Amino acid sequence: MARLLPTGSDTTVERTDDPAVLYVDDRRTREMISVLAVDTGYDIFQLLNRRTATASEIAAEMDLSIQNTSYHLKKLEAAELISVVDTCYSEKGREMAVYAVTRDPKVVVLGTEADQQTLRKAFARMAGVIGVPAILIAAWESVANVATRVQEH
Repeated sequence: MARLLPTGSDTTVERTDDPAVLYVDDRRTREMISVLAVDTGYDIFQLLNRRTATASEIAAEMDLSIQNTSYHLKKLEAAELISVVDTCYSEKGREMAVYAVTRDPKVVVLGTEADQQTLRKAFARMAGVIGVPAILIAAWESVANVATRVQEH
C-alpha cells in the first residue's frame, strides 16, 4: 500500500552568494558564537551543513535524546543558523520539521561595525589580488578558529 503522507524529505538548500556580515560587537554574533561553542550545537550544525534532517534523524545519528536534540535545534534556530525548510511525517503520522542551515552564509568580522568602511576597502583589495573564493575560505577558517578558542575557554 502506498503511503499518503511523505515520510522523508528531499529538500536541498540553495545557498546565496551574498553572505551576511556580522561584527563582534553585534548581539547576533555573540549568540551565534555561543551556540557553536557547545560541542553538540556545533556537531548538529555541521550535520545540517551536509544535509537536511529531522530532529529524530539527528538524535539517532548522533546518539542523543530527542529532548537534547530539540534544545540545541531551538538554540541554533534562535541564532539564525538553521531554519525549518520542509515538513514530513513519522511512521505514526506525526508531523516532523525538517531542518537545514540558513540560505545566507555568515562572515564574522573580528572588529566593530565602525570598522566597516576600512574592512570593505581591505576585502576589495584582497578580492582583486587573490579572488573571492580565497577570501571566503579565509573567512571560514577565521570563524572556525574563533569558535575553537571560545570552546577551549
